Amino acid sequence: MSAFQNITFSPITFLLTGIPGLEAIHAWISIPFCFLYVTALSGNSLILFAVITQPSLHEPMYYFLSMLSTSDLGLSISTVVTMLGIFWFNAREISFNACLSQMFFIQLFTVMESSVLLAMAFDRFVAISNPLRYASILTDLKIAQIGVAIIIRGTLILTPVMVLLKRLSFCHSHVLHHSYCFHPDVMKLSCTDTRINSAVGLTALITTAGVDSVFIVLSYALIIKTVLSIASPEERKKAFSTCISHIGAVAVFYLPLISLSFVHRFGKWAPPYVHTLIANAYLLIPPVMNPIIYSVKTSQIRKAILKFIHSSVTKS
Repeated sequence: MSAFQNITFSPITFLLTGIPGLEAIHAWISIPFCFLYVTALSGNSLILFAVITQPSLHEPMYYFLSMLSTSDLGLSISTVVTMLGIFWFNAREISFNACLSQMFFIQLFTVMESSVLLAMAFDRFVAISNPLRYASILTDLKIAQIGVAIIIRGTLILTPVMVLLKRLSFCHSHVLHHSYCFHPDVMKLSCTDTRINSAVGLTALITTAGVDSVFIVLSYALIIKTVLSIASPEERKKAFSTCISHIGAVAVFYLPLISLSFVHRFGKWAPPYVHTLIANAYLLIPPVMNPIIYSVKTSQIRKAILKFIHSSVTKS
């Protein structure tokens, strides 16, 4: 009976963790994190605003870029409150339902980002392999349908993951090891058998980021095949140059994700703060880097943003 008396069913409150071992300098650590959040929120908002307001950017490539910025904004907003709350106010408590909601939106926007990167790879393939039919294949209606399908796909895949978490019981420690609710982290605190949760979570990861990565690689194999069949070296260079920004976005999304997976599986020896920093980087690097990559490498986006900033300064 004593074992059952230690189990807490409701209400459940978790304690989030900042950066283990560096609690004394959380106020200083918050400065670069705050800068990164401001960069992510402002950069993605600028791109979103530029695509919406500039008629010259009303093309399939930029519509998909606006979807990517929306996903990045969602990721940033999902974690900014808890992360900066810990650093500034030591506000560590989070209820189970709030934790569940945060997990759902973090994973939903992550799945959306992976799906959008796949859609962008398809966009580049169509633009390079069939440029004359590009506009007729990727119509506004088709792009809207892809956007809706991305949201539905993420919701359907992640709902079972969240529902299964509701059945878990938690006992002993309620201390999470990250500054946001991380699915494997929550499962480790459960007194209940979590094998089903692990299996469903792994299935969700494979059927989203796993499948998407395979199709992105396949798309680029077809793109390379198409580009190599072009006779003119100048045309080959021009075709490849249109893919550089997307390749950068794929790299900044998948490399932190792979690093986080490796650290959690094989980095038991690493100090706790290493796990936390990589987990934070996994959520912060894509939203921060994507606007920079597309602003630097895509002249239309850069010109639209500079035009907006100039007009804003002139009006003020």
